[in-house]
Amino acid sequence: MKKCLLCLVTLLLTLGVFTACQTSSSDDSQSKARTVEEIKQSGKIVIGVFSDKKPFGYVDSNGDYQGYDVYFGNRIAKDLGVEVEYVPVEAASRVEYLVSNKVDIILANFTVTEERKEKVDFTLPYMKVALGVVSPDKALITDVEDLKGKTLIVCKGTTAETFFTENYPEVNLLKFDQYSEAYNALLDGRGDALSTDNTEVLAWAIENEGFSVGIESLGNIDTIAAAVQKGNQDLLDWLNNEIVELGKEKFFHADYEETLAPVYGEAADADNIVVEGGVVE
Repeated sequence: MKKCLLCLVTLLLTLGVFTACQTSSSDDSQSKARTVEEIKQSGKIVIGVFSDKKPFGYVDSNGDYQGYDVYFGNRIAKDLGVEVEYVPVEAASRVEYLVSNKVDIILANFTVTEERKEKVDFTLPYMKVALGVVSPDKALITDVEDLKGKTLIVCKGTTAETFFTENYPEVNLLKFDQYSEAYNALLDGRGDALSTDNTEVLAWAIENEGFSVGIESLGNIDTIAAAVQKGNQDLLDWLNNEIVELGKEKFFHADYEETLAPVYGEAADADNIVVEGGVVE
């Protein structure tokens, strides 16, 4: 009787291990990133972008994706010879969407940081950026010291959140998942100021009377790049080559003129924002 029970237990354990291995194998397969050839064979590339961060990634009144990042995404799809599917992401979910293989590429105003490099692979850069702070004209914040004891609005998972958490813990942070929610909070007076990329706050201030960018550049000058799942060398190499080739035709200056210049006008200079061929000058 004891021998039978022992055999039964051994059999059940063996089946359990086999099932677990099957599940693990299945999970690994589901999360594995696609190669360039697999993307071409499928006829579609899936790209994560912002849906509420005008003029970089947003949905227009017709329900179509537009913006600087989307302009680039459209060209990627064209040169691959496939259709493009855009998937809306939030700042805090960008890494997870790559890790879980929900998208092939992230093009969502993604600032390159050492911490993020541990989780995703970044391409060569295509834009330069620093942090900026926008606030109401009637109580304009012109120095980071003015924020001490005040409420600063940021989005979760952004370089602004990290920068102020690490360097200015005395600043009260009001955090949101979406940029639209964050800007509505500033409009409603729930915070004294808002911080994100200086290119973004400038665009927003231009379109919202009564607000100005009192701090135009804060922290380091960083770069924006596309990102792929960690270890997807095939797609990474293709994208890097694409960025180099596009630089020869000044593609990102054309992108700027089409998507950013109508917003910035003379308030910004393309050469201070655009990176061509992956080379930061």
